[in-house]
Formats: sequence, structure tokens, C-alpha cells
Amino acid sequence: MKERESDEFWEPGAAAAAEVKVKRSLFIGRLCPCKDREEVRSILADVELRHRDATHHCWAYRLGPEPEVEHSSDGGEPAGTAGKPILSAIKQSGMFNLTIIVTRYFGGIKLGVRGLREAYGQTAASVLERVVPALRVRSRRLVIRFPYAIIGEITHYLEGHGMIDAPTWNCGSEVELAANVKASCVSEIEAALDEIQLKKRIHSWNWVAPH
Repeated sequence: MKERESDEFWEPGAAAAAEVKVKRSLFIGRLCPCKDREEVRSILADVELRHRDATHHCWAYRLGPEPEVEHSSDGGEPAGTAGKPILSAIKQSGMFNLTIIVTRYFGGIKLGVRGLREAYGQTAASVLERVVPALRVRSRRLVIRFPYAIIGEITHYLEGHGMIDAPTWNCGSEVELAANVKASCVSEIEAALDEIQLKKRIHSWNWVAPH
């Protein structure tokens, strides 16, 4: 059970949007899946370009889960009244790899510190309500090269120690197996493969970037 908890996490299944009106101010919330800060910057630039006449663009993102990275911005609103409530809503959702941008069109009535916090938090929560979370598994991609004679032993070991989907094969003079394994099993698998390699039963193994 501990292994499952450490490997599984949630991401948004798709983008979402919602609008909230508070005392004539219009708050437009947009949630976008993202994988890194560069993608967040690109999303923010696009929203700012499409809503150049808006009063504020406030946002927060959460990436991860390993490492977990988060950041928020009040976008010109009083400190702590916009970015933090948005980030708080994101964290309460339990999801990673998303950014929420809330665009505000001022309606002429000041909301005050408490009113702003509630408006931005409510908008972020409204967007999150429209999202269907997708379950993901933290994993590493492993490539092993070995003689065909031990193919059964290798696949049997990986099936029992964290392989999360069907492997891909490249069979020539030697077998090359590529498989995704649970991140929590990496140390155990590395130790086992080192031992097998010392006995000259596999040719090589290494971790590669996922496709």
C-alpha cells in the first residue's frame, strides 16, 4: 500500500475554464495542464495577449510530484489576496502539473482584502470543479540488453518488481528490452541488475528519457 501511495498521483485530464462575478467585477479562471515553468510562461503570455484590456492576471502553478515545485503571483493585486488563494485551491485538489490563471475585469467597486481573497479562491475552485482528474504513476524508463537465453528470467523479475506496462522489444544478436518501472522500485531494481551484470549475464542496462 505504501508503494502505491508513493507512486500514484493526480493530474488534470484536460483544460477547463469558469467565470465568477463579484460586485460587477468579472473573474475569468483558466486551468491548463503543464509540465514545466517554460510552459507556464507560455500559457500566461497567451492569456495576457488575448485579454490585454484586463485589470489583472493573477496565477499559481504546482508541478511535480518529484520534485514538487509551486509558485504564485498576485499580478498587481494587494499582496496575498490573489496568488495564494489560487495556489491553496490547487493544493486542496491534490493535483500536480497545472496552472490556474485568473483574469480580472474591474467592475468599479473595490472588494477589499477579504473580498479579493474570496473571489480569487472561489474562481480557482470553480475551475477545479470542472476538471476530471487523471491518475498517473511516477516512473523511470529502463533499457536492458541481454542474451535471449535469459529473457524469461528478466521479464519475470520486472513483472514482479514494478513494471507498469508492457515492455517494448528489439531482438537482434541480443535482446533489448525497454520498460517503465515504478519510481519507488528503482533502487531495488538497480541493485538486482548490478548483481546480474557482475555475473556477466546481461550486457548493459541504463535509464533513458521517457518517450
